[in-house]
Amino acid sequence: MADEFADELNNLGVRVSALENRVGNVKLTGDARVRYIYQKNSVDNDKSWDYRVRLRANAQVNDRTKVTYGIESNHSFASNGPANENDSTYTDRANVEYQLGKDWTVTAGRYNYQMGGDNAYGFFYGDVFDGAQLQYKGDSFALTGGYGKFKKSEVVGEVDKSSKVLDGVDGVKTAYGVVEGFFGNGSSIGGYYNNFMAGGVHRDNESGTAFNFDDAWGAYASIDLGSNWNALANYEKYSSKTGNDDPEVWVGKLTYGAANFATPKSWDIWVEYLNADDGFANASGDFLGSTNSWRNDDLMNNVKSWGAGIDYTFAKNAQFQVMQTFASEAKVGNTDPEEETRAQFVFVF
Repeated sequence: MADEFADELNNLGVRVSALENRVGNVKLTGDARVRYIYQKNSVDNDKSWDYRVRLRANAQVNDRTKVTYGIESNHSFASNGPANENDSTYTDRANVEYQLGKDWTVTAGRYNYQMGGDNAYGFFYGDVFDGAQLQYKGDSFALTGGYGKFKKSEVVGEVDKSSKVLDGVDGVKTAYGVVEGFFGNGSSIGGYYNNFMAGGVHRDNESGTAFNFDDAWGAYASIDLGSNWNALANYEKYSSKTGNDDPEVWVGKLTYGAANFATPKSWDIWVEYLNADDGFANASGDFLGSTNSWRNDDLMNNVKSWGAGIDYTFAKNAQFQVMQTFASEAKVGNTDPEEETRAQFVFVF
């Protein structure tokens, strides 16, 4: 067919190239989400509803260089003030990506950083990050190394005896490394290490900070079991300076199907199990970081908990997602966390 329609294909290519030259080299993408969350005594009534809009401008400067700029806006329906009160619109992407060669890429600026890599669970962090990283990614394995600062935190800080505000995750930096292996069926495995520094000073030389970890390491495996099943397992261990035992977390997730935004009526169903030691949150129960997980803070610290969900693409570029925890219990103490329900519409463009 390529031989038969060679002239037509050539003419089409010329026309597309001419069109691209006319419209420029900037592509605008984004997504929008409307979400309901319910957790008794924690998130209810108007606080249960919020929405988020993200916009991305992706500019292909040349064959090797790409610039991305993005903004994110998050708002809760619980606010009774004017629309500009407690404004939460901010720059969440501002980076330059340069292709050093066929398999080497360097990225600098503000980008999304998920601890453990894109295929891991992202238990501790999966959000805005200011830094730089170098990545080699071939067909069978990838090596990633970087350094930078966490930019999203559930903890504003603590106050010491001199009334000085001490940072939580705000101002904490990390050097990280990830090694991953990929298999032909879509499966992957990986290991990673993070060395944390508080305010640019290594934690060994810092006192009084709300951030209690020196370093962490973890490993994950994402295994495709045939055409419809995927099993994910993730383990992380942290070196703590609180005097408590070093906290560990185990996560397992089994998924059947694949909900694809581009394919209407595609769907998946999943179940997950999380076992997290006490020590990932501060005394108030706030999680130290902006985790990639869908769970609220007290369902991620000192807890054993199950969860299940369904994702359904009801129209092209539009999904309905629902998530529910169950059989959740505290690992230490007698107060079990309340179960959590989430339901959301997500649209991409």
